Amino acid sequence: TGIMPGGFNEVVIRNASAVAGPRIGLQAEGSHLRKINSKYYVMNITWPRGGMRTQIIHRADKITGPYEGKVILQDKGIAQGCLIDTPDGKWYAVLFQDNGSVGRSPWLVPVKWEEGWPVLGIDGKAPMTLDIDDKEEGFGNITASDEFNRKPREPLPLAWQWNHNPENLYWSIGERSGYLRLTTGRVDSGVLQARNTLTQRTFGPVSSATTKIEVAHMKDGDCAGLIALQRRYGFVGVKMEGRSKSIVMVSAISNTGEEVESVPLKLQTVYLKIDCDFRDRTDKACFYYSLDGKTWTKVGAVLQMAYTLPHFMGYRFGLFNFATKTPGGFVDFDFFRVSNEITGAE
Repeated sequence: TGIMPGGFNEVVIRNASAVAGPRIGLQAEGSHLRKINSKYYVMNITWPRGGMRTQIIHRADKITGPYEGKVILQDKGIAQGCLIDTPDGKWYAVLFQDNGSVGRSPWLVPVKWEEGWPVLGIDGKAPMTLDIDDKEEGFGNITASDEFNRKPREPLPLAWQWNHNPENLYWSIGERSGYLRLTTGRVDSGVLQARNTLTQRTFGPVSSATTKIEVAHMKDGDCAGLIALQRRYGFVGVKMEGRSKSIVMVSAISNTGEEVESVPLKLQTVYLKIDCDFRDRTDKACFYYSLDGKTWTKVGAVLQMAYTLPHFMGYRFGLFNFATKTPGGFVDFDFFRVSNEITGAE
């Protein structure tokens, strides 16, 4: 991208935050520009000192200005995004709200137009519920359970994201029918460096993730399992030392991964689970294992989750496998199941 020949390169809105008052902590940012009915609209967020994230907008008849602006939403910190319209003529603002360790929650805010200005919400507030049709897949492209029953090289659903650019030689679905296989391709110092970690976002108010992992082909020094991923992560997994395997819970609440508990494992299959509680910013994660998929045992310590800037994202569930000594070992995940309920050790 670049400046179009014959275009312009100049500041068109100076001190855009001024419409929100004189005491500004965060200057206007997150700009979105749309041309609607022959006018140009620029959406920005700002943050008055002692206040909250605030949505502002400026409009002009020409893209070069002059612009006039105003505050259009100051409620629960919901701000930063764009205006959208539907084929049937309805208008909304797509914004987000910071919600602690679960991350940034998307908000769809209804919009009506008055005298050429978008009016957001109902009586100045973003409603908690909307009367809209839901005839599609719902949130299946945001979070989704997966039985890994697909053909080799078939694309992953959009709910999945790799934590790093993947090494495609070292993961597969379909190499063993009905399983996700993660193979170590290099030696890593810890789980944050593990290349092929497959993740989905957590969600509130509570969410739970469960997986079944087969560990017969791990190598000495390997570690694989299920993680609540952020800078201050926690995971429950299987570690191999020499010829022995153990179920471990590791916590990075102090910014460094430390093994909190280890339980000897004689079987080659184990079930793992993480429960996340985001209610009222509780932000706690609990870790469990099961040998039969029915009876669950809590392991390690409760993780006090925290949204930190080095990762700049909410916590994510992740499936991982990394080597600390010799690459080439692999594990097979039978399924990944998410739920909007937490069941603990039931």
